Formats: sequence, C-alpha cells, structure tokens
Amino acid sequence: MVSFWQPISKIALFSLTIVGTTLNVSSCTPANKSQVQNSPQSQQQQIIKISGSGSVYPALKSLVKTYETKNPQIKIDFLPPNQTEGGIIGIKNNLVDIGLATRPLKPEEDNGKIAHREIAKDALLVATHPSVTGVTNLTTENLKAIYSGAIANWKQLGGPDAKIVLLDRPEDESAKKLLRKYYLGKDLKNSPSATILSQESELIAALQETPYAIGAFSLAYAIGNQLPVNKLSLNGIAPTPENVLADKYPMVRHINIISQKKPSPSTQEFIDFATSPSGKLILLKAGFAPIKK
Repeated sequence: MVSFWQPISKIALFSLTIVGTTLNVSSCTPANKSQVQNSPQSQQQQIIKISGSGSVYPALKSLVKTYETKNPQIKIDFLPPNQTEGGIIGIKNNLVDIGLATRPLKPEEDNGKIAHREIAKDALLVATHPSVTGVTNLTTENLKAIYSGAIANWKQLGGPDAKIVLLDRPEDESAKKLLRKYYLGKDLKNSPSATILSQESELIAALQETPYAIGAFSLAYAIGNQLPVNKLSLNGIAPTPENVLADKYPMVRHINIISQKKPSPSTQEFIDFATSPSGKLILLKAGFAPIKK
C-alpha cells in the first residue's frame, strides 16, 4: 500500500528521518539471536522511500499501484514532495532510495555515485473551466495577452462575455518556467489580477471550481483523472501523449528518477519495472509519454 505523508520542510524531513532511524534501532534491539529471527520486524515488507519534485509524483504513483499488487513484499513510501533539489539531496545523504526530478543532474550535483534516468515526459496542459465555450486554440500572442492582462475578457478571443480568471504559479515552479520558455518570454510582466497558487493541486482544484478560469498543469493528471476541463491546443497543436512522443508539442516536463549507482536489490527491481515494456505501457495509459529507449 502506498502511504502519503503531510508536507513538511525539507530540512525537517531529513532531520526526522535520521532521528527516527536512530530511535528505531536503539529501541528495538533484541536481547538475543532468537528474538531477531522471530521478531515481527524481521518479517516486515521491504520499504522503498521516494522523495523529490512533486510534479513527478503522479507518474511514479501510476507505476506503484501495479508494482505493489504484484510484489506484496514491497512497500513504497512517498515522502512529502518538495523540489528536484530535495530529491538529489535525499539520494546523496542516503535518506531516500529514489529521488524525483524534472531535469537532468547539473555537473556540480553529480558526485559520481548517483545515477539519473529519464523515464517519461508529461505535457504541460493549458486548460479552461468548461464554462469557457468557443475557445479551443490559443496562439503565442493570445497567451501573452492573457498572462499579462492585455486581454481580460473571453469575448475578445471568441468566447463568452465574461472576465478571464487567470490562475498562475510562482516563478520558480516548473510550470511557469516552461510557459515562459516556450510562449511568454522572460520579460513579460504578470497580470496584477492573476491568482498565484503555490501547489499544482491547488490550481487544479481551483480551475474545476471557478467559472471562466484558465491555468496550466499536468496533461497526464487531466487524462488519468478524467477531469472535465477544456484542453486547449497551442498554435494549432493539441496536447496529447501522441504529439509529445512525436516531438510536436514542445511544452513538456521530463520525468526523471535518481538513485545510487548501486541501489538495493529491491530498489533496482522497481527501477527495472519502471523502464520495462510493462512499465511504459502503464505510463502511456496514465497520460504520460514514455521514453522509447
């Protein structure tokens, strides 16, 4: 069974992990060898700990559900999501077994003892609340006008006569970085009326609940959860896994897993599953575009 912890700070997470491990070892030391052999802990499931970029969690969770069903002796724990850097730190300090990242390792992050694998891509979807009718495609100029506030009513884009409700993300989040890289540009000033949401889950919930809203989030999440939102084409290219695989839809997040170069056998077996044909099929059905290699 997958377990989910409530978010805490990265530093607190690592501190608690270290303290918890120390307390567990000291408080559960058996008096003799027979107690070791017969203790419940000797029969516990093997645990794989995962942490890192929250944007990558949905991809791994789609794999874990099937993997744990077929391997009941394995339990996979998702620690509180943070960012790519947190996953890398966790691997380097042996606090987690798998780190999740939306980018490759930087040269200064590679100490020669950790391995990096890209397993899939996830398109960043621009979507609207179902109340926005008549708008199915946006150009680069349309997006710039919406995100800057130059266009404030859907009627200007062929939609209903209603104010655009812009849901946005902080500048240091991968979604906003991708929007700027491919469509908005680095110098575009944000609309003063935009609502900034720190978590992607908050944006997704707000988009579904707010008439005339627009925002950007994971295509795979929209597909996997069958969200009733309008998925918009950008410059005539529809956001689909097929277009991502064909390199037609450029705005994608890279699903990377990081581990020790020589991980534990149970961790290696899960990584092998994630990159196997069966794993790739699961990712594709969940709305991701698995790496072909």
